[in-house]
Amino acid sequence: MRSNAILRTVAVAVSLCAASCSKSASDSPSTKAPTPVASSITRLDPALDSLIPADAKVEKIAGGFKFVEGPLWRPSGVLWFSDLVGNIAYQWGPDGKVTEVLKPGGYEKNDAPAGAYIGPNGQAAGPDNTVTLCQHGNRRIVTISADKKITTLVDRFEGKRLNSPNDVVYMPDGALYFTDPPFGLPKMDADPAKELKFNGVFRFSKGKLESVIRDLTTPNGIAFSPDFKTLYISVSDKRLWMRYDVAENGQVTNGRVLLDASSAPEQDVPDGMKVDSLGNIYAAGPGGIWVIARDGKHLGTIRVPEPPSNCNWGDDGKTLYITAVTGVYRIRLNVAGEKAVYN
Repeated sequence: MRSNAILRTVAVAVSLCAASCSKSASDSPSTKAPTPVASSITRLDPALDSLIPADAKVEKIAGGFKFVEGPLWRPSGVLWFSDLVGNIAYQWGPDGKVTEVLKPGGYEKNDAPAGAYIGPNGQAAGPDNTVTLCQHGNRRIVTISADKKITTLVDRFEGKRLNSPNDVVYMPDGALYFTDPPFGLPKMDADPAKELKFNGVFRFSKGKLESVIRDLTTPNGIAFSPDFKTLYISVSDKRLWMRYDVAENGQVTNGRVLLDASSAPEQDVPDGMKVDSLGNIYAAGPGGIWVIARDGKHLGTIRVPEPPSNCNWGDDGKTLYITAVTGVYRIRLNVAGEKAVYN
């Protein structure tokens, strides 16, 4: 169920999360079989039929969390995901068992206010079977080795602390791109601990960090097209998705709106997103996961019982795993997701 305290000011890019997370969960993280749930698929264009089977069903595979994010399928056949408020990185296995991967997952102190977004967030597969993880409270991006060793990858830009790295994606040359909104700071842009004057999109390559976008208010989800020539960014407070051209040297130019969802009747905001092998975008947005064609056409929406936050591919690449407030869901599709740079 949706809370009434939703999205009314610029800061509400995360107030939806705050309102939803204040509810008590109906179950707790535990071993359980996947369960079909009440859901629907809004089909707005015939092109969606080739992507999502007519009989596709949404299943809930885990629940009882505070605010889940950052799903990432691992080569061992398990799903990692983040609890942004619970401050824990979890693992779900095919047997239904949920275990802790990293606790604390995003913040090492005990001084955060209740409901703060201080935990782990977006994740990406890194080189040598590592995981690259955004940590809100610690205001950094770390790598997690196969033996669970944590190493800081980047935490400052020009000597100033990052805001709260949100989501990450790799280029084939190993360059890491990430968004850095103020969601992890208690007062967001007005927080006295905020050191950067902008909420940016960054590129980290060969030990060098550079800002590639500085004019977005709340950059959130991030993804590349299959040919890596287009970069997509979701902007939560404006309720839209942007697209940019990516040059051979990694620079980002020609920003323009891919799709504007500000008039959608549902009050959710654009969040995490992924791309399939055909170039279609699957983006958490108002009312569910929006399926968006490369030209920006809204093909349809996968509706789940809770406001979605992110999604990612798993199993053989044709299952879309969805994180949504207190639960993790999945749906089987016809098309495979775009393969990560590091598989």
